[in-house]
This record gives sequence, structure tokens and C-alpha cells, in this order.
Amino acid sequence: MGQADNSKSTPCEEFSLALDSEVYQALHRSSTATLANILLSHGLSNTFLLGLSPLSGAQEKLIGPAYTLRFIPAREDIDSMANYGSSENLHRRAIEECPPGAVLVIDSGRCVRAASAGDVMAARLQKRGVKGMITDGGFRDAKSIREVGLPAFQQQSAPPATPIALHPVELNGPVGCAGVAIYPGDIIVGDEDGVVAIPAHLVEQVAQESLRVSHYEEFVDLNIKRGRSIFGLFPSSTESLLEYERWVSSGKPGASEQ
Repeated sequence: MGQADNSKSTPCEEFSLALDSEVYQALHRSSTATLANILLSHGLSNTFLLGLSPLSGAQEKLIGPAYTLRFIPAREDIDSMANYGSSENLHRRAIEECPPGAVLVIDSGRCVRAASAGDVMAARLQKRGVKGMITDGGFRDAKSIREVGLPAFQQQSAPPATPIALHPVELNGPVGCAGVAIYPGDIIVGDEDGVVAIPAHLVEQVAQESLRVSHYEEFVDLNIKRGRSIFGLFPSSTESLLEYERWVSSGKPGASEQ
């Protein structure tokens, strides 16, 4: 009753083509901080979801295309537990329709007055092959979600029941999560530092650049351990890049020291 269905579900097949193995491995090797810096070099300064932290320090790195759920504030004449239990409730549908391999990104408007999801939903997402879930609000049942093992990021825990403060209005449309514009299919990367969103059309280029950065940082780390100053080394200079190329062409001498 009273809930408009603005669902824009994307077929699972579209998500299965999101990342090839080389791109995935490059992103897995790169920190979110590095990826955010690379995006900055492309003129994108608002890609890091500030204020979000991993639910567990031991959880796996999270990488996958975004499938989104958007909430607005709840209203008492619409958001009852009976309505919440309906199979047409978009929150519950998100759990069943988020494609395997995707990341469920929840725009709660930074609301921590009620849960964006809980342990049962996390268990179902994991069983269906979803990579993880993110909210700019909070989850309930934090300990149980950690036991489930699904990678999750939140602002802070939010134990109260969802209908108290949140009403789901759209699946898989553009959202603003933690102040960052995220479109369905954008690539989400989450690690111990937080979460970055990479526009889908840039992900291959960003992945390639991140590998170059990672390789150069091997050279930097080696030289820092040997006592070298960061001046002229980090950030890279024309001279240090030439020195790096010579180091690589000569077989990376000293790399075993690291």
C-alpha cells in the first residue's frame, strides 16, 4: 500500500561482463587511496565515500559493479512492519535481485536512525553470490554480519528496525552515497581505508594506471629503505621516472631486499 514501484532492475547478464581478470587483479593490488589519486588526475575529485569504514578489519577486499538501492525518510502511514514484509517491498527485492558479482550500494541519506540491512539479508546476499554491501547509514547485527563474512561498509551501527526511519523508493538508479554520485555499474572498490567509486567507462584505464603506480612504488619503497630522501622521488619527477625505467630494464636489482 502506498509504495510506488520505481524499480529499474538491471539483468544479471549485464553485470557478468563488468570486469575481466586483468582489470580485477590490478584493482585488487591497488589501494583505494591510490585509485582515488588516479581519478583525481582525470579531474574527478569526489570519488571517495568519506566516513565509511569496514565492518571487519579481516574482511576481504571488495570489488564489483554497483547495484543501487535508494531510501527516503519513512512516513508512518506507509512504513509499517506489514508493508515491510511484502514481497513487493523494494528493500527486500534488492536482496533478491542484486546480481551475483555485484555490490549492493545503499543510499540512506546518511540516516543512522534505522538499519539499512541486517545479518539475515547479509547471509542471503552472500548465498546468492553478491560481493558485498555498502551504506552511508548503518547496519544492525554487526557481530552476526561479521560471522557471515560478507564484506560490508557503513558509517556506524544502526540497530533500530528499517521502517522506523527509512522508506525504499528505487532500485538500480543513480544515487548519492556518502556524498558521491554512483551510477549503476560503476565499479566499487573497498579496503581497510574505505570505499572508492570508479566510473564504469574509466575502469580499464584506471586499472592500467594503478599498475604503473604500484610498480613505481616498489622502486620508491626500496629507495626509502636505503635511506633516500623523498625529494625528487615521491611524487615522481622526470629524473626519477628515468631512473625507475633503468632499474626495471636492468631486472630490478635489490628488489629482493623488500
